[in-house]
Amino acid sequence: MSHHYLRFDNVHYRYPNGCEALRGVSFCITHGEKVALVGANGAGKSTLLLHTDGLLLPTSGHVVVGGVTVTPKTLPLVRRTVGLVFQDPDNQLFMPTVEEDVAFGPVNMRLTDEEVEVRVASALSAVGATELRHAAPHQLSGGQKKRVAIATVLSMSPSILVMDEPTASLDPRSRRQIISLIDSFDHTSLIATHDMEMVAELCRRVIVMKDGAVAADGDTASVFGDSALLEECGLEQPCRFRSVSCCG
Repeated sequence: MSHHYLRFDNVHYRYPNGCEALRGVSFCITHGEKVALVGANGAGKSTLLLHTDGLLLPTSGHVVVGGVTVTPKTLPLVRRTVGLVFQDPDNQLFMPTVEEDVAFGPVNMRLTDEEVEVRVASALSAVGATELRHAAPHQLSGGQKKRVAIATVLSMSPSILVMDEPTASLDPRSRRQIISLIDSFDHTSLIATHDMEMVAELCRRVIVMKDGAVAADGDTASVFGDSALLEECGLEQPCRFRSVSCCG
């Protein structure tokens, strides 16, 4: 079984307050796919992402990563396979320097000093942040923080990348840098976002969430070409899929 494999089997999740955030979610993402997860606020996207590496566990149903069912006992293995990048990079950057943040995962994997150094250098190079190595994270711009947060995940060599709103709150130049970065990855990827134009550019498949359930799952052209579906789910149709140009 490939490690680059993520499956949800009839997953339900109910918060302690009784709110049912996921209702029978099922899908499978295979090796090398870049899949977008879209939906209005409150549709269940962030709750779903937290299930991919066991930060939340299903009330019922199963999440399977690389053939391994996510349970309390399998969390160490699952978290080496899935790299989760949070929407707010400040939730991932807590060490005095960028270098220490990127090294944190490999160090806790008990790798040798030499291997940690290789992974830090490789991850920072991959996100174009080598020059930020000795910087203090709190002094970085929003785009720089996003890139470093991604590097903290890449340094652990995950098979699957899961990202929550990677382009949110970025200026146009930083947004373009992040999109180019994601486009360069060969990882199996699940990307939750409200950035429909980014989805149209990067992803061949879209999963649409509504009220905690999967409302649609299909190729991007078909999903984004269905204006009635998007309207029903509170989503905006990307410019390139509109019958009348929004750019002219």
